[in-house]
Amino acid sequence: MLQAPAAAAPFLQFLPILLIFGIFYFLLFLPMQRQRKAEKKMREELKPGDNVVTTGGIIGTVVNVEPDTLVIRVKPNDIKLQVSRNAVSALVNPESKS
Repeated sequence: MLQAPAAAAPFLQFLPILLIFGIFYFLLFLPMQRQRKAEKKMREELKPGDNVVTTGGIIGTVVNVEPDTLVIRVKPNDIKLQVSRNAVSALVNPESKS
């Protein structure tokens, strides 16, 4: 009589899927978490005088810092805009500041 081949261990069947999830975690999710932490830290450390870019592309200088909002001055007429702190996407030339 012929015997049926022994079933592979269940763990070995899921090993390729687990490896794919591990690769996704280290290549996608971990760098995204680091980037979010860096952006959060940057937003928490904003102070008057910092040049910022908002998510809408507006470039301005921080005039006033409040817990949830910022007032930025925009050129050419020194217009002041109140924006959400989360609307700031980046600092402009942060390395040139001391």
